[in-house]
Amino acid sequence: MTTSSPWPTIHDERRALVDDLEPLTDTQWSTPSLCERWTVRDVFAHITATEKMTPPKFVGKLVGSGFRINTMFEKDIAHEEEGTPAESLDEFRAHMSDSTRPPGPIDAMLGEIIVHAEDIRRPLGIAHEYPMDAVVRVADFYKNSNLLIGSKSRVAGLTLRATDTDWSTGSGPEVSGPMLALVLAMTGRRAALDELGGDGLDQLKSALPK
Repeated sequence: MTTSSPWPTIHDERRALVDDLEPLTDTQWSTPSLCERWTVRDVFAHITATEKMTPPKFVGKLVGSGFRINTMFEKDIAHEEEGTPAESLDEFRAHMSDSTRPPGPIDAMLGEIIVHAEDIRRPLGIAHEYPMDAVVRVADFYKNSNLLIGSKSRVAGLTLRATDTDWSTGSGPEVSGPMLALVLAMTGRRAALDELGGDGLDQLKSALPK
């Protein structure tokens, strides 16, 4: 998958997420996600807004938000949540096969659907198996990127090693564990830390949001 288009996987993962979210109750939609201050529904609204985004729309919305990207995100979330959860699912379905995106690397869109899907699924206790080549591709992207979430800086000075596939990166004290858990830690999530080990774990923990 390293040199092929990630769009088929992105589309498949969007469909899988919709299948998981269709049975949710109103209470479950209001469950706090792994993203600070965002509920499960907020994260889903953010994913929906992102799948509909284009570079011109992104620029226009960013300008309209005073160049404050978090303000832009909050506006988009509020817009996507104007209807019921069922209506939000219908809106997502209408665009889940789109291949539009904001400006930036295409692999950021693959990371978007995998990481944000875990932001939703983990608090709800929903297990999902992602294609390993897709998770590895996302890890290879994040290890070199400080775009928005600072993954490259977060893992600087550490060796990361997957225990469920042949993947490692970096130098220094080691952090090892499942590939997906490493990706979540790289992107600032503490939820999978109990799946990780190694003499570099404390250093990684200190680089994560409290």
